[in-house]
Amino acid sequence: MLLLPFLALLSIPFCLAASTSVEDVQEKLIKLAAANNGLIKLDDSTYNLLTHPKRTWSSSIHFTALDPRRKCIPCKEFDPSFTAVAKAWSQVPASERNTHFFATADFDNAMGTFQKLGMQTAPVLHVHLPAEGPRSRGRTAPIVYDFSNGFDAAPLAEQLSQYTPVRIPYRAPVDWAKYGTTAGVTLILLSGVRLFLPILRSRWAWAIGVVLTSLVMTSGYMFVRIRGMPQSGANGQWIAPGYQNQFGQEVQVVSFVYGLLASAFLMLTLVTPYQTHPYRQRLQVYLWSGVILVMFSVLISLFRVKNRSYPFKLLL
Repeated sequence: MLLLPFLALLSIPFCLAASTSVEDVQEKLIKLAAANNGLIKLDDSTYNLLTHPKRTWSSSIHFTALDPRRKCIPCKEFDPSFTAVAKAWSQVPASERNTHFFATADFDNAMGTFQKLGMQTAPVLHVHLPAEGPRSRGRTAPIVYDFSNGFDAAPLAEQLSQYTPVRIPYRAPVDWAKYGTTAGVTLILLSGVRLFLPILRSRWAWAIGVVLTSLVMTSGYMFVRIRGMPQSGANGQWIAPGYQNQFGQEVQVVSFVYGLLASAFLMLTLVTPYQTHPYRQRLQVYLWSGVILVMFSVLISLFRVKNRSYPFKLLL
């Protein structure tokens, strides 16, 4: 009968030691965050401390690869936003600030952690909720941040505020360069009204603008913008396979081909007939006819690249 009370008395020091251990871990994390403007730089050991199984705090962990050897462009684009949100969180009162931590784990400093999590891409953002305490939601697996809103700091702060004890007080910095550029352009336009007014009144200027706009639009510009297609594909590929796909560089090439074809037809119909010298007239007929033939060959070859079963071919 005395065995159970005796074992209970023996377990008390271990429980106290575990409680002290968690408090010591939190105190260490607080010091690490304060030493780096609210952002903890993680390695394998500090990652284990931050994700302690008995943690009473939450955390936002940014996995990245900033070394130039890794050539991770998205990592470099997202890092300033995460740093800005972490800095904004450092302005929160200590009672709330010390219950949520912002941390960054770089691949070269935490390879073991990346391997343990099976992480093969970056950037990745995990939110770990408290495992114990009043803010615990009974979830131990991390919440993965969705980058569908892009890499901007404002939506990042908005989303992470769902898991912090208080709202993250992030405010976008004033873009003085934007205001300065706007003011400079406005002054230039106002000072150049006399210069630009005759151009704006010219029918040829409007005609050229309409023709260029038509060429770009008929080449698929809005198709690319609406679908959010990239400028080019993997390995520098600039022609997207299939008629339902198109890269940004295709718009430039196709509009150039259309423009050159249109210019050749205009030269044949508007300029060449009025040449008084027979030799020049014959030369221009050959020249512009050759341009039309070659450009149509290029255009048809583009169709063949997009669809291998396209049956027609001219020169190329």
